[in-house]
Amino acid sequence: MKNNYKLGIILSLLGFLSGILMLYFQADMYNQVIQAHFNAGHWEESNTVRIVYALLGWLGTAAGALSVGVLWGFLKKQDWAWFWGAVAATILLLTGFFPMVPAADGGLSTPTISVFVLAGIMWFGMLLIGGVNKKVIALTFVAGLAYVLTFMNGVAPISKFQTTFQKPTEFVPGSKAFWNGMYIILQQVNWWSAAGWAIFIFAAFKQKSWAIAVGLFAASLSMLGGYILGIHNMSEVHRFSLFLPAPIISTILFIILWLPATQRLIEGKDAE
Repeated sequence: MKNNYKLGIILSLLGFLSGILMLYFQADMYNQVIQAHFNAGHWEESNTVRIVYALLGWLGTAAGALSVGVLWGFLKKQDWAWFWGAVAATILLLTGFFPMVPAADGGLSTPTISVFVLAGIMWFGMLLIGGVNKKVIALTFVAGLAYVLTFMNGVAPISKFQTTFQKPTEFVPGSKAFWNGMYIILQQVNWWSAAGWAIFIFAAFKQKSWAIAVGLFAASLSMLGGYILGIHNMSEVHRFSLFLPAPIISTILFIILWLPATQRLIEGKDAE
């Protein structure tokens, strides 16, 4: 599989197709999902969809366009092509997965599952072409789970910020005001962490020694943002919080990244 440029060409075309599908599906589902949540009385979630669906549509379409550059790279048998193909696939995995959540919550179909599946095939295929160590693939796959789940932890606070918002003329200091401020801060904290996990994944593919530092940064932010949200949410709903998987996985990765064996693996000093 390593340096299989013909396979790379096929995977690049899948990436371009995924970008086209992402553009179409996001435009087609955008107002449907907004209206479904608004009709259900969840006005704050409809507003959140307005922001996040647009963002993911931009990213997914851009990743599809990036796949065209990757296609050129494979046609010219360039060594860098697989890496940028993996970058495009990593973005497409997120953009294909998350839109399914609000669509399903609104009782609608989830067409972006096709983008998610194609991106998954592309992701693993690009790593095989690049000859990435199987242990690195396993590590980055787990980091990919943290990446997606932490991104999701940055979406929910957008809704929660709106439901705890207080007009200046009605402001009453206390717990509600505190959590309103906490939600707006943790929203970006979680998205920065998700971006950190993505960078860690890319750096690990290239066996950069600084990948460990980026991973520790991403894990720390995910734990800070996720545990606060999760524990508070558990006190509200009195059950296990869906905010918690992201910081739990990040905690596991945080410990793993401190291990000398992991550092040797990232630096390419570990025999496969």
